[in-house]
Formats: sequence, structure tokens, C-alpha cells
Amino acid sequence: MKLNELLKFNDIVIQCHDNPDADALASGFALYWYFLQNDKKPIFIYSGKNRIHKSNLMIMLDELNIPVSYVEKLDRRPELLVTVDCQYGQKNVTTCEADNIAVIDHHQLTVNIPELSEIRSNIGSCSTIIWDMLRAEGYNLMYEKNVSTALYYGLFTDTNRFSEISHPLDRDMMDSLNVNHSLITEMSNSNISLDELMITGRAILGYDYYEDYKYLIIRAEKCDPNILGVISDFSMETAGVDVCLAYYESPEEIKLSVRSCTKEIHANEVAVHLTAGVGGGGGHIRKAGGSIRPEKLVEAKEYNTSVEENLRVKEFFKARLDEYLKRYEIIYAKDTIMDISEMKKYEKLPQELGYVKLTDVFPVNTMLEIRTLEGDINMRLNEDKYLMIGIEGEIYPIAKEKLNTSYQPTGKPYRRTFEYEPSVTDVFTGEKKSVLVYAKGIISTGRSRIYAKPLDRYIKLFTSWDEEKYYAGVPGDYIAFREDDPHDIYIINSRLFDRLYKEV
Repeated sequence: MKLNELLKFNDIVIQCHDNPDADALASGFALYWYFLQNDKKPIFIYSGKNRIHKSNLMIMLDELNIPVSYVEKLDRRPELLVTVDCQYGQKNVTTCEADNIAVIDHHQLTVNIPELSEIRSNIGSCSTIIWDMLRAEGYNLMYEKNVSTALYYGLFTDTNRFSEISHPLDRDMMDSLNVNHSLITEMSNSNISLDELMITGRAILGYDYYEDYKYLIIRAEKCDPNILGVISDFSMETAGVDVCLAYYESPEEIKLSVRSCTKEIHANEVAVHLTAGVGGGGGHIRKAGGSIRPEKLVEAKEYNTSVEENLRVKEFFKARLDEYLKRYEIIYAKDTIMDISEMKKYEKLPQELGYVKLTDVFPVNTMLEIRTLEGDINMRLNEDKYLMIGIEGEIYPIAKEKLNTSYQPTGKPYRRTFEYEPSVTDVFTGEKKSVLVYAKGIISTGRSRIYAKPLDRYIKLFTSWDEEKYYAGVPGDYIAFREDDPHDIYIINSRLFDRLYKEV
């Protein structure tokens, strides 16, 4: 859906979920601003049992002039009702009748949605989706400081102070907005009430520790999701704890926060595993989080109805954590020589890929941040640094020598469209450039040969070029190494292998 599709309506109501948080208020506010720019006269509402009372949200409403109104029931049937940060028909939003319904949300889909909808469950906040939709309409919020600050704070709070961001679009919005940072500080320092301080203390005192895998599970009372981050951050200071999961339950959702302090366990991967099929999760390798829809949880095989009701969610998390932690074999490429007798030899098929000589983008010695769908890569630029662009837009560094021995340039620009266009930023100046603008075509020479075999188990591979971050492989993926370098071991996705290689 595009925002301009909503401009054919005149009587417009924007509604966020009951008991709105910062992301819901920011999303509705930005959408309200958009309609005003197009000569509409929308109203922005919320409903439910409770009115907004939290200190940080009251500051947000007052300082940013957010025109949201509380209504017990909508007194008319508008031409268009747009729900933001929620889905029409869910339990957490009061049903208001309208001639037409539109939905903009970043949560897991749990109800039938109307034709006018934009649901992106892999994005960290609804604020990011609204920002991206505004950007698609040609709007630059650089001179709209109140709207920018609201959207920034919406993402800030929904991703636990940015620690649970997993999609590069969220980071793009962070970098592009003109933000009142002193107000962000004021709101974030007014986030915990004395009651929530008590919730934090009670939760920590009620921890469960599992010594075999060195993890904590902490159940909290319903609270602001940021409190879960406070609980898990504090708990990670404990000796003998490698992973912490803090969560709360509510009828609408189960929120969770994950922390890890060991390089062999990525918090974002744990969050994804815990929420697979029942919600959504993500974040960084050390800090992550997510949410689960209770109506989906009861269908999961790990949900055990034979235990007491108040223990079912905890037992579900314990079952999934144990499954995750015991399933992986860890391989350190620099210390490993693969058994070649179990592997076959392959060479790359002559498929056009892309490459970028990074010194064409920025000068030597520039400190770079390379933003891709897989995450950010930081490096200092030298003459030997190149980037390869895979067939699905994946980005990975390659040395000049290996590039020259394995590929032949086509001499033509490389033009492809991907889900997310990678970019390169000068860390110190903030100057940002598109990778694809500088990309050129390249084709395998056939001289690049590998030994490979399909995996029959789950592995975590620490490559020879990155000893701090592993690459996960699942059964069916391939583990491979270059014929000319037995320690250059890597994982190849199962769906890509036959498109990239042929057996010799």
C-alpha cells in the first residue's frame, strides 16, 4: 500500500491501540502530519480502559504537540479508519466501525486484514514503516523536528534503546532524522516509575538459573518493554551467566528480552528461535528481543498444557532454549582442517555477480560502515579491499588477489534490484553512498574450485576472516572450503548452491 492511496478519502480517523506506547503515538502523529500536508483534516484517537499517564509519554505529547484524543467510543462512522501499530480486529484495539479500513503495523499478522494494508513484521517499529512510506512519497523530515523526534523515540522505545534493531531500514531512519536529543534524554530518564522499580526488583529475585547451559529465565509482571531490558542487562552482570531471557505475559502479547555475553551465542539468533512460528524477534548479537502472540503460542509443540497454567510460558521458553543450545556444533576455521574424503570438488558456474572497488567510493584509510540486509560491517579502507555482491544482494568482503584469480570483470555496470540496497558510510563525516552505483559485473573464471558437502547437523562457523561473529548453518546447507586455502571455510545456503556451483 502507498500513502497516496488514502488521499481519496476525506473524513479520516487515525487510531492506535488501547494503552498506546511511544511507537503507536509517533506513528499516528506522523500519519496525521502527512494528511495535513495534503489538505485533509484527520483526527487521531485511542480508546480502551486506561488513559495515557506515564511520565515519558506525557512529556512526549506536550513537547511535540501530538494531537491525540481519548474516546470511549467513536461517535460516528468515518469514511476511513487507519489503525497504526496494531491490526483492526485484534484484542488490543477497541473496534470502531468505518466505511473503509486501512492498517499499518509491524507486528505478526494474526487477523484478516483489509486490502488497504502495510504489514512488515521484520521491521523494528511502526514508526520506521511510516517514515519509509513518507520517503516513498517524496517527503524529507529534516525540517520537521517534532515529527522526526517522535519517530526516533518510537523506534528507540520499541527496540529497547535500539539494542533490538535487526533490519537496516531501522538504522537508516535513525541516521536520517533531525532529532531533539535533549528531549529524547528527558523522556528516557522519565521512563521508570517507582512501581516499575519494584517490578524490576521482584522479577530479579524470582529468577530461575539453569547451570548446564548457564542461562537465566526471569518472569516479570506486565510492564513497559524497556523494563525487560533493564532486568536482563542487570542480570548479565552475574558471574556464571552466559544468556538471560526476561519476559512478561499479557492477554495481547508476550514480550521478551534476550542478552548474551559469549561469542558462541548470538542473542538475535536466540530471539528468532524463541519466537519462530509464534511471533517475531531480532536485534544485535549481544542484545535482542521480540514478542509472541498468545493465540499462536498454544499451537506450538513445546507448549505443554499438562503443567500449571502460570508455568506454561516459562516451560515453553526453557524447551526452546535447551533445543537451541544443544543442537549446534561449533567450528573454528583457523584451527580446522576438513576431511576431504567426505567431500566433492566443485567449481563456480559462470554467473554474473557484482563487485565494488571500495577505493572508488572513498579514499584509502577511510573508516567505513557497510550497511547490508545481513547487518553492518566496519572496516578501515585500504587498496586491497573489495566487496562482492551475491545473487540475492548479499555483501561480503574479498581480497584483491582472490578476486583477480577467481573472477573476470565484464567491463559493464552491474544493475540489479534487491530487497534492500546496501550502502557505505564514512564513519567520521557521515557521508553515505550507495554500493550499487559503483558496482561492476564480474563472472567466475572457473578457476575458483572448492570442496563441499551438505550439512547433516547444525553448526556455528567462526571463519578465518572473522573470529568474533559466527555464521550459522542448518542441515541441507553446504560447508565448503577453497581448494587453495583449507582454512577458508564458509557456509553456502542450500537454495543457492546449485545456482552457484557445479561438480567437477
